[in-house]
Amino acid sequence: MVVKIDFGADRPHHRQLADILREDIALGRLKPGQELMSQARLMQTYHLGPVAVRQALAILRAEGLILTIKGQVSTVMVYNRQPYHVASGADVEFRMPSPAERKELRDEAADEIEMPEGVPIAIIKPGPRKHRVMLRADRWRLVFGEPEAEGQSSSSSGG
Repeated sequence: MVVKIDFGADRPHHRQLADILREDIALGRLKPGQELMSQARLMQTYHLGPVAVRQALAILRAEGLILTIKGQVSTVMVYNRQPYHVASGADVEFRMPSPAERKELRDEAADEIEMPEGVPIAIIKPGPRKHRVMLRADRWRLVFGEPEAEGQSSSSSGG
């Protein structure tokens, strides 16, 4: 059963489509590694234009739910990513990398073949006077808060 776009709703059409696809992923109707419908098929199925479909897919890419490589159909992200603990209070930004950032990531990981287009990055800024961390969203799963470990104190130190 295909959920329909409510063309009379206040919620923008591209956000409605992103909601539908996000729910399909969350409920397992779209499985990790599975291809989504082509953009043309999404347009036909949901009676939307190309801009709305591209915007919906961009939302899901930014959320790390799908992977789109230029010239290929988008696929649901595989969730076997390594955890990366993010300290409380850190600023985190998800977006598509610039060409310079893509090169920087490729250079840092000599064992990786390529930093493909369409893979979002997470930029973590732990605080002032600390260097930013840039991670491929398809390789890492962010875990917020302090990692739980035996004997670890939860008190913060004064400056």
